[in-house]
Amino acid sequence: MFLRPTHYRHPAFSAGMAQMWPQAPGIAAWGLMTGVAMVKSGMSVFESVLMTLLVFAGSSQLAAIPLLVAGAPAWVILATGFCVNLRFVVFSLHMRPYMMHLPLWERLMHGYLTADLTYVLFTRQYPKPGTTADERLAQTAYLAGNCAVNWGSWISASLVGVVAANFIPTQWGLGFAGILCLIGILCSLASTRLRLVAVGVAGVAAVVAYALPLKLNIVAAIAIAVLLCLSLERFEPQRPAGAPH
Repeated sequence: MFLRPTHYRHPAFSAGMAQMWPQAPGIAAWGLMTGVAMVKSGMSVFESVLMTLLVFAGSSQLAAIPLLVAGAPAWVILATGFCVNLRFVVFSLHMRPYMMHLPLWERLMHGYLTADLTYVLFTRQYPKPGTTADERLAQTAYLAGNCAVNWGSWISASLVGVVAANFIPTQWGLGFAGILCLIGILCSLASTRLRLVAVGVAGVAAVVAYALPLKLNIVAAIAIAVLLCLSLERFEPQRPAGAPH
């Protein structure tokens, strides 16, 4: 991919890949569905491939596709993508202490490749930023391993969806299958009471705020769940370092 050889040779790189592999089928199913959706919506194969390689954001892609096809103004498309992906602002703020020792180009690449599941697995594995050079190397190597599997699963399946879109009947319901895969991944990660509370609160908030424009209900749901769980976390008993919250 893009990192120094020391990252690939580090044991944490393999560990990051190993922890992401169980999630790969769900990621691939979602990517396949997104690839099919782009072509089925009227985008050309070239446009779909280009969007797959450059955007790398499933929910943002699905939100932008109908706007692109309808000929919406560029600012509306950009605003929609920005609102759908606002959660990554929160992710970035949290991961800033982990990344600031890296060169700018490397931070930018991590920003491009880090997705929801890579963020979740990384922060669960490393609750606190490393303080030594060895710890920082291990953390970036682990994140690179996560990202390699996540990006590879998504891109390969999405490209297959783009190429095979005209041969896949719409009635197969790939969109629903992709959602079911994501629900399976979500259930596997909701392993503590606080995470279950976050899931429930976010789900209810997203439904209640569904009428908001530009899919702002997603942003509202994330913000409400994060704020509530940060407040509740103060009352949680202290856990050993590295234990899930």
